Amino acid sequence: MKVEQIISDAAAQAVKALYGVDAAPGTTTPQKTKKEFEGNLTLVVFPFLKASHKAPEATAQEIGEYLKEHEPAVASFNVIKGFLNLVIAPEFWSNVLHHIDDEAHFGIREAAPDAPLIMVEYSSPNTNKPLHLGHVRNNLLGYSLSKILQANGNRVVKTNIVNDRGIHICKSMLAWEKWGNGITPEKAGKKGDHLIGDFYVLFDKHYKQELKELEAKGMTPEEAEAASPLMQEAREMLRKWEAGDPEVRKVWEMMNNWVYAGFDETYRRLGVDFDKIYYESQTYLDGKKKVLEGLEKGLMFRKEDGSVWADLTAEGLDQKLLLRSDGTSVYMTQDIGTAQQRFNDYPIDKMIYVVGNEQNYHFQVLSILLDRLGFKWGKDLVHFSYGMVELPEGKMKSREGTVVDADDLMDEMIATARETSAELGKLDGCTAEEAEEISRIVGLGALKYFILKVDPRKNMTFNPKESIDFNGNTGPFIQYTYARICSVMRKAAEAGIDYHREDTSHVVPSEKEISLIQHLADFPSVVAEAGRIYSPSLIANYVYDLAKEYNQFYHDYSILREENAPVRAFRLMLSANVAKVVKSGMGLLGIEVPDRM
Repeated sequence: MKVEQIISDAAAQAVKALYGVDAAPGTTTPQKTKKEFEGNLTLVVFPFLKASHKAPEATAQEIGEYLKEHEPAVASFNVIKGFLNLVIAPEFWSNVLHHIDDEAHFGIREAAPDAPLIMVEYSSPNTNKPLHLGHVRNNLLGYSLSKILQANGNRVVKTNIVNDRGIHICKSMLAWEKWGNGITPEKAGKKGDHLIGDFYVLFDKHYKQELKELEAKGMTPEEAEAASPLMQEAREMLRKWEAGDPEVRKVWEMMNNWVYAGFDETYRRLGVDFDKIYYESQTYLDGKKKVLEGLEKGLMFRKEDGSVWADLTAEGLDQKLLLRSDGTSVYMTQDIGTAQQRFNDYPIDKMIYVVGNEQNYHFQVLSILLDRLGFKWGKDLVHFSYGMVELPEGKMKSREGTVVDADDLMDEMIATARETSAELGKLDGCTAEEAEEISRIVGLGALKYFILKVDPRKNMTFNPKESIDFNGNTGPFIQYTYARICSVMRKAAEAGIDYHREDTSHVVPSEKEISLIQHLADFPSVVAEAGRIYSPSLIANYVYDLAKEYNQFYHDYSILREENAPVRAFRLMLSANVAKVVKSGMGLLGIEVPDRM
């Protein structure tokens, strides 16, 4: 049992014995003692003053004396106003470490066959451009959140919806037909998603030039947009696509397949995957059907021009377009169709959409519509709304070609890691293959950690140079700490030292060792809280604090040179379990840790 639970139960007994009342739920749960005070856990006694009829200090003193007498885990205590600071017996912490050592997957809960099924949607790319830095944050958050929810004993389905149809796709297709000269990824020597992205940018370049010329003839910007021959061609192509035109569909399928091959490569390098991928082209008709069913039931209404809308004024919102007057669908329609397919495929208990905060209104509306249409999880769907990610230079724009490409970013991170590691001598003695693998792990670890350590709800600026630093709150610092411990354990094994063979039950841990053990013991509650509030940043910063504290311990204490065999074994056990929890925590972030660097 956790020490917090032991103290909580003992404190509840104290309140009952001393004051004759049952403590209200949660009031006896201790907090970690602040560093400036002596103690490991602190009990706030203000909730018990009504029962004690005494001042805070006197109440805390009475409860402290009771705990010291009746609970073996409490070695001593001190009182600061209404705060009872408890010093936990060192022997108790030794037992805690042995318990952690006994659990191979400490802090991770296995999902039962009947555990809640949570579906997490992330990535959601368009097939008119490669994945960029914004997608990187989305994918890393979605994948990590899935791992954290699994670690909390849930069954999780990782899913992606690919936006593979619509006017933006037609823009790339039209540009390829007009100016592509039959180019393919193989002929161009480019990934397919990059090639298609080039044509999306090219369309926008020609479109802007066309608007400029139309406005020079006296048209307003609105008139120019309506009259643009290029945009009219793109709209006509979309109409043909929706009508199933074989020629348009053939080009669409060919170009999309180029993009999917590119996406797959990027996902693999980034270390994310999906259990099921849905495609808008296969879900939008279901959405239209569901909307028309809602229309028949009086849940939607049709305007004079034939368009179909939902009236959300009763919910404090406005009216929402679901089908255009020409019968074509909008994003909301597609999301309804995708929800229908998912509901048919899986017995979903909760649906989480990982989408940027610019879509807050969209998911507010979607939740209402899905509930109205009878989806049991519609009302409680979760929009995991995250902030935008920018570079020090500012915002990115896809159609202007100023986006930071995900593949280029990963290449840059790996190259920077290689350069920095070589400068610091961390690749000395490595073969070329080992050096490349370490550079990959460190570079991608730096990228992932820098993004995931930030509260997901906040906007952030990604600084590549800052992220690759072997000191400070970075991925490489944590990875190096893990590699350092692995080196210690290897040397112990080479010397024939196995900490399991020593009796360490009588070792009295020092204050620094107790602090490390207490930090390790917090891991399950950190994982639980990260799952409750959907925040990988809690895991990231916990692992950093643990690594930082271990490095202080490593600096101040002998491990392999310790002459007392049980103490040496105890410190090796502590080191091994710090490594275990670091690896587990980084794994929840989708970050690899090398055993040498």
